[in-house]
Amino acid sequence: MILVNSMTSDVMNVLLKNEQVQAGLDFLESDNMNTAEEQIEITAIESPTFEEQNRGSVYKKKLQELGIDDVKMDEVGNVFGIRRGTGNGPSLVVCAHLDTVFPAGTDVVAKRIDGKIFAPGISDDGRGLASVLTIIRALNASAIKTTGDLIIGATVCEEGLGDLKGVKHLFDTRDDIDGFISIEPGNPERITYLGTGSKRYIVTYKGPGGHSFGSFGTANPIHALGRAIAEISSLETPAIPKTTFNVGVINGGTSVNTISETASMTIDLRSNEQRELVKLEERVLDIVHKAANAENACWGKNDEVIVECKAVGSRPAGTQSEDSCIVQTALASTIALGFEPVLDEASSTDSNVPIHLGIPAVTLGGGGDAGGFHTLEEYFDPTDAHFGVQKVFLTIIALLGCDGVSNPLLERRR
Repeated sequence: MILVNSMTSDVMNVLLKNEQVQAGLDFLESDNMNTAEEQIEITAIESPTFEEQNRGSVYKKKLQELGIDDVKMDEVGNVFGIRRGTGNGPSLVVCAHLDTVFPAGTDVVAKRIDGKIFAPGISDDGRGLASVLTIIRALNASAIKTTGDLIIGATVCEEGLGDLKGVKHLFDTRDDIDGFISIEPGNPERITYLGTGSKRYIVTYKGPGGHSFGSFGTANPIHALGRAIAEISSLETPAIPKTTFNVGVINGGTSVNTISETASMTIDLRSNEQRELVKLEERVLDIVHKAANAENACWGKNDEVIVECKAVGSRPAGTQSEDSCIVQTALASTIALGFEPVLDEASSTDSNVPIHLGIPAVTLGGGGDAGGFHTLEEYFDPTDAHFGVQKVFLTIIALLGCDGVSNPLLERRR
């Protein structure tokens, strides 16, 4: 059974009795289908990782139209503005991510089938982006004034080899963030508060190459690659914290009777604990270099095969206590809406970065049924989707404080 501390529960009870807060919750329910329509509109703007500018420009305009101050697109393409509090409170970031996994040219026009909306990216993270906007409308419609500042908008490069570039830049360039919430697809019960870290490499072996018969005895990059993969596949890693490895892509060679000039692999290393991730990285890189040495030694060669390792991804791992104020507040919001909260296993989201930095952070679901993530059959069902955004709404207000009603639960770090 998950317990919520009494202070957080008391604040949530006070907020639920407030007329403005109830008006905000009612607005989110009435705005549910409008939010789904905006979700469709946003999803129809292609936004592959590294190519989010068009969607970002539209999103910037939407934030401005909702009265958010100082909306800017930064150097990497993040779009953020501020809804100012009454003063002397903490600052909380609430955001979704602009990018999708789908390449340019993908048909992202929504199709409705049996009450569901089908479109690549409609849930991940079309739902998150639309959720941010409806929450702003609810705050405006209910005239709620928070004590702390709400830094609100969207990040770039959350997916794949984007490597969390947007949220990394956000924290590299600001020192006024006390807490962080990212919104992803998901139901109201679930709370992500742990971050799975990852390291990704493209490893390339290079050699002189030659004919398989005439040049036999030449050190072979593909053979070196095979030696490395065999050693990596025999590694033992801890079950707790969960730590994994995978060679996901291999390339090399030109024909059956050719000693290759190059061979490469893409490696994915993951762990729920940063120290284990670094240890695994060191072990794998050691194997990679020893494989080149072993292939050369096999044929009495000296540096005929060489290896290059290119880092293409580094997502930090992070942990925080269930007793963290932001986790407790999310739990209390879930219970307040009548749901049994679930603390998720660690995963990789924008929240990885602040959690790793010791800044309170959670990733919450925007509500609605969803599935087919990262496929052309991705879908979203808006039925009762308002519960997700209501949970985020309550969490925001409790953390930032509601002027004249409750004090902020989130502490200022500065």
